[in-house]
Amino acid sequence: MDDNVPTKLLSRLSIASEIIRSNDFIHIFSHYDADGISAAGILAKTLFREGKDFTITLLTGLTDETFGKVRDCKAPCILMADLGASYIERLEELDKAIVVLDHHKSKSDSEKICYVNPHLFGIDGMTDSCGAAVSLLFSVTMNEKNWDLSQIAFAGIAGDRQHINLGMINRYILENAEKRNYIKTTPGSLIPPGNLYKELYLTTDPYISGVSGDPEGVADMMDTVKLSKGRMQSDLDDNERRKLSSLITLKLLSKNVTQSTMNDIVRTRYYLNGWHMDAETLSDMLNACGRLDLGGVGIGMCMGDERCRIEASTLNDEYRNSIVNAAKKLDSSGGLVKKKNIQYFDSSASGFTGILCSITMNYFGDPLLPTIGINSSESTAKASARGTWDQLNNGIDLSTAMNAAAVAAGGEGGGHRIASGASFPKTNLKIFIDSLDEIVGDQISAK
Repeated sequence: MDDNVPTKLLSRLSIASEIIRSNDFIHIFSHYDADGISAAGILAKTLFREGKDFTITLLTGLTDETFGKVRDCKAPCILMADLGASYIERLEELDKAIVVLDHHKSKSDSEKICYVNPHLFGIDGMTDSCGAAVSLLFSVTMNEKNWDLSQIAFAGIAGDRQHINLGMINRYILENAEKRNYIKTTPGSLIPPGNLYKELYLTTDPYISGVSGDPEGVADMMDTVKLSKGRMQSDLDDNERRKLSSLITLKLLSKNVTQSTMNDIVRTRYYLNGWHMDAETLSDMLNACGRLDLGGVGIGMCMGDERCRIEASTLNDEYRNSIVNAAKKLDSSGGLVKKKNIQYFDSSASGFTGILCSITMNYFGDPLLPTIGINSSESTAKASARGTWDQLNNGIDLSTAMNAAAVAAGGEGGGHRIASGASFPKTNLKIFIDSLDEIVGDQISAK
């Protein structure tokens, strides 16, 4: 491949490819989010091209309960993506040929299964490589002709928010994709792409308070710039573009949106030439399929099924509408509770925990405090946490904090420093919140 990819990682990928070549029936397990479905789509397309029989299972995560599906699968070979780092020892106990392609923080390597994880080779999986990126490296190790799948990989990169500042492996993928004319970079904008009325109503990145999810707010903003309802972002002249950007900027600044977040909004976009859309749009479509429990539609789209592509587009519109309404409700209801070192909200009604965390953190929450969303609609509460790079620079590590607070509440947690999750008995919610607030405070004090 290239000097940008560590030799030991390349060797591990070669071992992985030989294991897959020597098996005729493979069970793919992957996560159900945009990165996981992108990874599964890449692997499915790769195995299809190799003439392999395979089946796919998408999981909401690896737990003792879901691990049973892995343990009991009938295939002699397991190919796992965007999952597995926390279950390596359990996977080693299985009498199967196993390849794990993950990017989450890992406790140790393995001598019994083929474990490919950037962290094992000095690469940060939080910033420099996602599950789809590792899967793409595996795919092109199987066959160099698979570089066209780099377009799907970039949907996974966008899904894990690694596209804002491309790190080592992700940049390597971009360079090769650009060289082969699969991806081109385009300048970003505060103005969302597409039909302006629809996109201003549905946008949550940026979430524009008083406009997103508000038909009257959208109409007022467009009337101010004298734009008709059918106008497209691509049709704007320089004067219209400048006026609309200024209005959006003023709206964002009125909610104390940070300069860092404003810079992120105008990030570079990655246009997928073979898909006729940018990576973030494809990522949104795949994410909607997974979150609506229709991950198979996303996989079908990755495999090239046009009917799945049309259905995924419809699902994405429905999902985005639900999200923007949930964000609007949280923004206007005062449901965000501030503690000394964290802020949190109850997502039990909407079920949108992680995505609402990100929207709240960036667009109407206190930018100094990590944001926690908690869904306690079942006996086991599930929490998601989101932070910012400034918070990380201030000493905060949400992976460590969420795990410690969850353990104190009789549960478990972990993930990345900037985005993490936890689960615990909902009867221990106060223990979890109080512990997390104290732990984050200790992290800041120790800086």
